[in-house]
Amino acid sequence: MLNQIPVADPVADSIFQALGDPSRRIIVERLSRGPASVSELIEPLEMSLPGVLQHVQALEASGLVRSEKLGRVRTCHIDTAALSVAEQWIADRRATWESRLDRLGEFLDGETGKPKGQRPQPKPREQRLPPKKRSKS
Repeated sequence: MLNQIPVADPVADSIFQALGDPSRRIIVERLSRGPASVSELIEPLEMSLPGVLQHVQALEASGLVRSEKLGRVRTCHIDTAALSVAEQWIADRRATWESRLDRLGEFLDGETGKPKGQRPQPKPREQRLPPKKRSKS
C-alpha cells in the first residue's frame, strides 16, 4: 500500500496550481459571492487591468472560472464543478488519514491495555479547522 505511486489528476493539478496564487484566491473568493465584471475584480487587488485579465485567464484555463463578454463588459462566474474536484481530492486525503490515525489509535490502545472508551475522543471536524481569516475592510 505504501509502495503505490499516486496517479496524477491533471484537472486537480491545474485547479490547485491556479489556487496557488493569492490574487487568484481573492478573485475566486469574490466570485463565490456571485458574478462580477473584471472591473469589479480589480478593486481589491490593486493591479492593472491586464494583470487581472491574466489571472482570470489562468482561472479559466483551470476550469474554476467562466467569463462572457457582452459589449465592453466581461463578466466572470465561478464554476462550482471545478471546486467540487478540489473538494473531493481533499476529502479523499482526509478520509485516508483519518482511517490511518484510527488504526494507530487502536494499535496504541492495544499496546497500553486501555479499553477503547478510555481514549479521548477526537474533536468534531469543524472544531479542528483553523479559524477563517477575515479580510481587512
